[in-house]
Amino acid sequence: MYKAVFLDIDGTLVSFKNHRVAQSTLDAVHRIRKQGVKVFIATGRPRPFVDNLGELEYDGMMTVNGASLVAGDGTVIRHDPINHDDLERLVDYYKKNPFPVAFATDDETFITGSSPEAIEVLELLNIKLPQVLPVETCLDMDIMQIIAFFNQEQEPMLMSEVFKGCSAQRWHPFFADVIRAGNNKARGIDAMIDYYGISLDETIAFGDGGNDIQMLSHVGLGIAMGNARDEVKKYAKYVTSDVDNDGISRALDKFIP
Repeated sequence: MYKAVFLDIDGTLVSFKNHRVAQSTLDAVHRIRKQGVKVFIATGRPRPFVDNLGELEYDGMMTVNGASLVAGDGTVIRHDPINHDDLERLVDYYKKNPFPVAFATDDETFITGSSPEAIEVLELLNIKLPQVLPVETCLDMDIMQIIAFFNQEQEPMLMSEVFKGCSAQRWHPFFADVIRAGNNKARGIDAMIDYYGISLDETIAFGDGGNDIQMLSHVGLGIAMGNARDEVKKYAKYVTSDVDNDGISRALDKFIP
């Protein structure tokens, strides 16, 4: 019945404890791909930060919450960078109100500075601090994602006055993933399965964070990890065990035996 599986990375494929994909997951993914099921990465990370999948086999990749999609054959299905006007407003705001901001293209990343909060998040994700460059550097790049270290109280003002053409998705209180408005994992899934000729009711998605909610409620079978917040679990049709207790392999064994 199911022909495609979409897998979030952090807290789903990769444990926050050991920063690795479990062997049980590698084995389960290998098994279903031999059966003809397509497996896709579906992450909020930009492409330069996807370096923690080990020997995982997959057929395509959705990054920055659906703003960038690449098929297994290398075809670029979507490339939707942030509007230049938003970057200019950010530069103007930053000069008066500096805070750590990381920028990502499809090939490279940089950050404007550091803070204890930024260091904590990077350590959680097992990511090295990117090179530090002036904020104006972003104006000469195709920026796919802004990783902005502002809290939830600041978010409404910044999104309405600075990031007017963007949307923010948050899975951690210290920062938000800011991308061009209209992109999310559900929309990315639609584009990916259209390219491969797969129908939506033939899809499964696994996730654990707030940026997975639209995906989990959109696919044929949304599966929340046991370590997901209750707010996320209520949008899933099934809740598996957590990332450190073979959550993906247990569910795949159940639904794609």
